Amino acid sequence: MSISVLDMSMSLDGYIADPDDFLGGEDGERLHKWADTDESGRRSATAQELLDEMNAAGAVLAGRRTAELMDHWGGDHNGLPIFVPSHRPPGPAARFGYPLVTYVTDGIESAMAQAKATAGDRDVQVRGAYTGQRALEAGVLDELRLHLIPVLLGRGRRLFGDVMPFEIELELVRVIDTPEATHFRYRVRR
Repeated sequence: MSISVLDMSMSLDGYIADPDDFLGGEDGERLHKWADTDESGRRSATAQELLDEMNAAGAVLAGRRTAELMDHWGGDHNGLPIFVPSHRPPGPAARFGYPLVTYVTDGIESAMAQAKATAGDRDVQVRGAYTGQRALEAGVLDELRLHLIPVLLGRGRRLFGDVMPFEIELELVRVIDTPEATHFRYRVRR
C-alpha cells in the first residue's frame, strides 16, 4: 500500500530555503550537502540509503509554486509522474509539453488519491512546504522524513511556522545521526 512522505532538509532554526528560494546559504545547496559525493564520487552509506528510499517512490505530489520553480523537473521527476494540486489551470508548458504532469483542481485529497493510485505500492513523495502543510491539515500525509542540518540560516522560508494553526501528533520511527545531518522519520498519528 502506498504511503505519502514529505521529505525535506532544513536548518536547525526550521528553514528550508533562503528568502530567494535557494536551498540555504549563498551557494543554494547548503541544506543538501549531506547527500553529496566525496572526491572519489562516493557518498556515505547513510546518504545512499536515504536517497534510495526517496528514489523508490512511484509518484510525486508537488505544490504549484515548487513545480513551477523547478520547471516541473523537465516534465517528470526522475521518470515519475507529477501531480500538482492547484485552483488554477496549468501554464502552457505543463499543459502541452509534459504528459506526466497532471494538475488536479478538485483539492489536495483528490490529488493525493490520484498520486497514490498511480504509485501503487510505492511511496508518494510530497514536494513543497505549503503542500506538505495542506496535506497534513487534510489528513492525507502519512510520514515526514526530516534531515536536520547543523546550520542556523536565520531567515528564509520555514517548513513549519505560523501558517499551521493546528496540532499534529507524530510518532518517531527512526533517527540516524551523522556529522552532516540528523535524519528523523516520523509517522503521522491519526
